[in-house]
Amino acid sequence: MEKIKIKIANEEYNIITDDNLEYVAQLGDELDKKLTAIIANNSRISVTQAAILSALEYADAAKKCEITAENLRGQIQDYLEESARARTDVEIMKRENERLMKEIASLKAAK
Repeated sequence: MEKIKIKIANEEYNIITDDNLEYVAQLGDELDKKLTAIIANNSRISVTQAAILSALEYADAAKKCEITAENLRGQIQDYLEESARARTDVEIMKRENERLMKEIASLKAAK
């Protein structure tokens, strides 16, 4: 675990994390910019209100990503099942082809 100091909305926070410190610093910068932009657009809004609006935005984005990921997992599962069916069909066709080749050879030999 490592410690990093980040500044968000003119407040310093000491964060202890297992994550990459540069990554955490980037998250802090991103949040600071978002809060600063919200406050700049409405001078009557408090830092707490700006933080709640930011949290809602991030929660919305996270939920949409979860839904997208679930849809992609479903599509991948469908593709895997389709691929398995296609492999089975190929094996059936190979066996049928071998059977027909033997039948043709047998008919030619009978002439």
